[in-house]
Amino acid sequence: MSDLPKLSVVGYADRQSVAPGETVRFMVSKEGNINQYRARLMRMHSLDSHAGGCGLIEEEVPADFAGVYPARHQQLTTGSYVRFAESQQPDWLGSFTLQAYIWPTLPGEKCQSIIAYWNEPAKEGIRLEIDGKGALSLVLAESRGVETVVSTETSLLTREWYLVSASFDFETGDVCLSQTPLRRYPKINETALVRTTIDVGHQWSGAVLSIAAHSTKGIESNYSGFFNGKIDRPRIARRALTADEIVALAADRVPTELSQDIIGSWDFSIYQGTNHIHDLSLSLRHGEAINLPARAMTGHNWVGGNNDFKVVPEQYGAIHFHDDDLYDARWEADFQWTVPDSLPSGCYAVRLDNANIPGYIIFFVRPPRQGGGKRPKIAFLAPTAHYLAYANFRRLKERDPMSEDPGRLWQFGPEEVLLEQRSNFGSSLYERHTDGSGVCYSSYLRPVLNMRPDTRLSSLAGDGYVLAFLRECEMDYDVITDEDLDCEGRRLLDSYSVVMTGGHPEYITKRMWDGLIGFLQRGGRLMYLGGNGFYWRVAFHNTLPGVLEVRRGEDGERTWAAEPGEYYMSFTGEYGGLWRRNGHAPNELVGVGFTAQGFDTATYYRRNSDAENPRAQFIFAGVADEIIGDFGVGFGGAAGQEIDRYDRSLGSPPHALILASSEGHTDNMLLAKEDLDGTGLRVGGVENELVRADMVFFETGYGGAVFSSGSISWVAAMPWNNFENNVAKITRNVLERFVDDEPFTMFNVPQSEAIKGPRE
Repeated sequence: MSDLPKLSVVGYADRQSVAPGETVRFMVSKEGNINQYRARLMRMHSLDSHAGGCGLIEEEVPADFAGVYPARHQQLTTGSYVRFAESQQPDWLGSFTLQAYIWPTLPGEKCQSIIAYWNEPAKEGIRLEIDGKGALSLVLAESRGVETVVSTETSLLTREWYLVSASFDFETGDVCLSQTPLRRYPKINETALVRTTIDVGHQWSGAVLSIAAHSTKGIESNYSGFFNGKIDRPRIARRALTADEIVALAADRVPTELSQDIIGSWDFSIYQGTNHIHDLSLSLRHGEAINLPARAMTGHNWVGGNNDFKVVPEQYGAIHFHDDDLYDARWEADFQWTVPDSLPSGCYAVRLDNANIPGYIIFFVRPPRQGGGKRPKIAFLAPTAHYLAYANFRRLKERDPMSEDPGRLWQFGPEEVLLEQRSNFGSSLYERHTDGSGVCYSSYLRPVLNMRPDTRLSSLAGDGYVLAFLRECEMDYDVITDEDLDCEGRRLLDSYSVVMTGGHPEYITKRMWDGLIGFLQRGGRLMYLGGNGFYWRVAFHNTLPGVLEVRRGEDGERTWAAEPGEYYMSFTGEYGGLWRRNGHAPNELVGVGFTAQGFDTATYYRRNSDAENPRAQFIFAGVADEIIGDFGVGFGGAAGQEIDRYDRSLGSPPHALILASSEGHTDNMLLAKEDLDGTGLRVGGVENELVRADMVFFETGYGGAVFSSGSISWVAAMPWNNFENNVAKITRNVLERFVDDEPFTMFNVPQSEAIKGPRE
């Protein structure tokens, strides 16, 4: 793997979707030993160069930013924490008490700050932390180079709640350090209380206050000592409290008699779904969460029985911090570009050429936000939520080579080499943090190395086959993204007759779902050309750009599961997990839903009797073959990787036609776990009748219709033999009929007499 060519320049854009007249900024950093790079604008017509496909097709487009730029390295710093503005810093801390509930997940790995008031350049300040041995400690450092460390010398258990506190009396030098477990185990004693007297003759001024890390240079600069785990109700008093006062301070509300002494009392249960950290003390010392630590987390007092943080907010006062969180890389822009009004909508890229292989920054030019004249009849829905979910997915980190892709050799690209070598590009939603907890947020405000042509780590290349197909058909189209649809809803789709998906639109928000339903109910036509689509319910942030949340709840094919009580998404308060577990299986929307996955080989479809129904005549015009798609770039067939089936019990429409079904799957094509009532042996494609891909068509009743292929590999079969094949022919037949203004009817009722769909 180390002999593969390496990426020597990487970058990202500050938005994935940009409209004419809007400006997009591009951030670039070198990874290799280069002095400069050349930037060009390319329109991407095909994004994959597999043998048997249509090849990588990119067209250079004039742009005023095109040219040669000096290469520089820009730092990527991971880790989440709470930062306070300069106006919110304490004037000084002499005597003090620090207190919090903590749930450590990596005690003993390294020193981890809980609450800090630290001046790194002067090497002075205070840190309440977990030391390198996993014990609670208090660091008091003076500018004259004297550092005093008081430790409980008692290691904390992983994933257990503790009340920790530290007090210091400046006048007497008395120190009290305490850790108290909230749950006790026989023969294990992690309770510790240390009292000592130290000689510190310095008051700490000019230090920087922070939670879950400490500053190394200043408020806006780097931080270090990142905490891994949950912190709940951190508090600071301006004097050394007594033992009874410390117990009183640990209550949900600060006692009135202590209120004048408290200079920070942060309640993380307030303003969930934001980066605002709210202070309930009289100081109003509000902070900002950096790099999106996980919110809506169960706190020290969660008792179960209710899993919704909106109902019992007082039990969700914790934030889960990680040393590898990354939301915004905050790089400086190398150049920017304003999209001309005349530029066609489509998939574009800034190509970064250098001495090694080129880098790409992919983005989409959408239609104008207001007006913009007559639009094409076709909209391709780019699954940017899916791209975010897989962003920087590390296969070697999360997968067992003995169980993944059985019977096939793994193939790696340059992006995988760099991802394995560097951990600070941030993680995908398929990975776990360094402390083992699942990654529930993903952002594009960082280099996303697998969102580039020819990568095997996302469906971008497969979706490019759809764009190449539209080019082959000489069909005009617009590109809209998941984020666009989530923001604007059905009104974004009102200009179009047809919406086409790519091969794997797996992640969908409630607003996207409602937008597509509304589109069908006003007579729109939907071409779902993939498999395992509309599977996970997710949420985009309401105010922060470019970030997606998933909570992998109580079922589904997943690489991690959310902790009990943490199934509701912090961004929107909605219940996460599978749409099927939310009462809306994909079958309701597109007629089929996820049934199996396997990555050894793909197979074909055999026509069913429904293919002879007059309603389906247009679909098979010019296609006499009984076997469909026994070829393709994606594992050798049109039915493979992840597949969907028709199922009335899950909401598939009763009038839908099951045009064709796949067969010949191996036992490596395994039934989805949500269809398993228990463990068993008949879960593979050889014996289980549920392991099949169904090709489905149905009318919506409002002049609209839906066509679903039921397989990820469908789109990868389309370009085979230069689009001269039955998969491409069927897809083209459907598209040409769907763009036709003639309405579809149900029950032989003329459209003029049919019930009109609701309008917003």
